[in-house]
Amino acid sequence: MDRTELERYLARPEVGAALGFPPKTAVTLSPLGQGEYNVNFRFSHPTTGKDYVLRVNTGSQMHLADQIGYEYRALRLLEPTGRTPRAVYVDGSRSVLPWGVLVMEYLPGRALDYRTDLPLAAEILADIHALPVGADCPLLAPERPLAAMLEECRAMAAVYRTDERRDRAVEKRIGALFRALEPLGAGDPFPDAPRTVVNTELNSGNFLINGPGKPNYLVDWEKPLLADPAQDLGHFLAPTTTFWKTDCILTPEEMKDFTRRYLEAAGDPGDRGGLAERLSAYLAMTCLRGVTWCAMAWVEYQRPDRPIQNAFTYEKICTYLTPDFLDRLYEGYVARDFLS
Repeated sequence: MDRTELERYLARPEVGAALGFPPKTAVTLSPLGQGEYNVNFRFSHPTTGKDYVLRVNTGSQMHLADQIGYEYRALRLLEPTGRTPRAVYVDGSRSVLPWGVLVMEYLPGRALDYRTDLPLAAEILADIHALPVGADCPLLAPERPLAAMLEECRAMAAVYRTDERRDRAVEKRIGALFRALEPLGAGDPFPDAPRTVVNTELNSGNFLINGPGKPNYLVDWEKPLLADPAQDLGHFLAPTTTFWKTDCILTPEEMKDFTRRYLEAAGDPGDRGGLAERLSAYLAMTCLRGVTWCAMAWVEYQRPDRPIQNAFTYEKICTYLTPDFLDRLYEGYVARDFLS
């Protein structure tokens, strides 16, 4: 991705005007980090000196025609929480650049540490899940969230299953995970569960932590939904998430303590809403979602023309797609209730 091309885009009169740049003003971009389908750059506003992020989208995991517009609308919706970056500009037309672009404010902070920051993460998620949502909410809202997750897993697994380079031992173990979890997707086990804005991608690097009593944030709103808040908690606590950017796998006691803190922050310390029961189901389904995503991504990484290549990510993908790791997921989190 040519950074100069992006700088020329920001210098276009209509873009600069939308961002409040003085006429004929250029900005300099510096790399900020990237995901699998997005590349981020940081720049300073030439007049105010305030720092912003230019986010460049290269594809849609949700199969949306306007992926970057979806993320922009989610950020605007979430702005009242004070926990997310404020979006200021979006262009999903791809008429000038071959990618969608979003500009949002830059927020300070470090990545979440699972050993010290779980109470802060509980507060962040409780605030986000408390956001009132009206009938005009722009987010996708699956009628049966667990069934939707299972269908997503099936689609991702199919990419791997139909690739001639697949590992048959890995394929067999993923099949066992499916057989164990299919009953959760067959009906609607939690028809009365609340619906809130959920992030669905709660990796430690998506939190920006500044400490107790200070502003703490959640960024990367690529795949939000209107769904059960237990889906977010299940993703946050699952070993497929915690082990992704770190080498941490939470104990049952740590998971239970986090859940208690979340319920206290959400104003429901007695769990009148039955969150704990739903959480176990979503945590198990998240394990399947994590490994089927890895299976799909492994196939994509075999393509030399993939727009974004990340050596660390590929190494983790290969770790997850081993018989030992898959057996650990099945025996420890799917075949039994890990939180009981």
